[in-house]
Amino acid sequence: MINPFKNKKGLGRGLSSLIGDNDVKISNNKISISSIIPNKYQPRKNFEKEGLDELTNSIRERGIIQPLVVRKIDDNKNKYELIAGERRLQAAQFAGLHEVPVVILKVDNLKSLEFAIIENVQRKDLNPIEEANGYKRLIDEFNYDQEKVAKFIGKSRPHISNCLRLLTLPDEVIKLIEKEKISQGHAKILIGQDNPLLLAKKIISKNMSVRQTEALIRSLRINRSGKVLTKDSNILSLENSLKDKTGINVFIKNKKNNTGQLSFEYKDLDQLNRLIMVIKANY
Repeated sequence: MINPFKNKKGLGRGLSSLIGDNDVKISNNKISISSIIPNKYQPRKNFEKEGLDELTNSIRERGIIQPLVVRKIDDNKNKYELIAGERRLQAAQFAGLHEVPVVILKVDNLKSLEFAIIENVQRKDLNPIEEANGYKRLIDEFNYDQEKVAKFIGKSRPHISNCLRLLTLPDEVIKLIEKEKISQGHAKILIGQDNPLLLAKKIISKNMSVRQTEALIRSLRINRSGKVLTKDSNILSLENSLKDKTGINVFIKNKKNNTGQLSFEYKDLDQLNRLIMVIKANY
């Protein structure tokens, strides 16, 4: 039997590399939806209603093109645990189907979690918090480190680290990210701030862009007496102009006698090399 995931781009290619031909049992027959139970390792918790409605209508018209991926439950011969395809399963239920096509795998808990993360990350179906929690489970429950997660997912090490750092934000801010009230770009700026929830509410109320949020954070300097020191607007404009040209955060400290410091904040060697190239190319 031909592996339906083999030689596909995107999701298919990722799943195929995990499955391995020897571990796959292809099912010719559909199985009952009632025999499928949710995956306890499913990282995705939120499903956009509009997108789910569109998929439901598509399934009504054309059926399920991509099979669901399931595994047999050892202590119950008539039940299967869903590994990948939760959105398709929900849409199939809404469409009134009683059976769905499946690929049955023989995999352990780690592989089940890996499949669920790979499917959602490659489809970009996870919100930033769901993605971070998926990585955290690999680290906490299966002894992965950030480098191993990065190689497995196909993302950079800084990407994994930045995702995980989102989980250090207060619960109220995390909920705002999950509800898409603030973006991941906004959230990254709030990490390490003394009042992230207050700042998040300001971002929402003022409908601030990420760049405006960065400018706000830089402009707020709290001195020991608790007074807010606001940076000169011309300095802020110059900082933003330099950031646009280099792609790197720029900070200017200008004293009353017009002496001071100009600093660049790079996050990895790629950013440092890009800064050096910009300087050499222009000066």
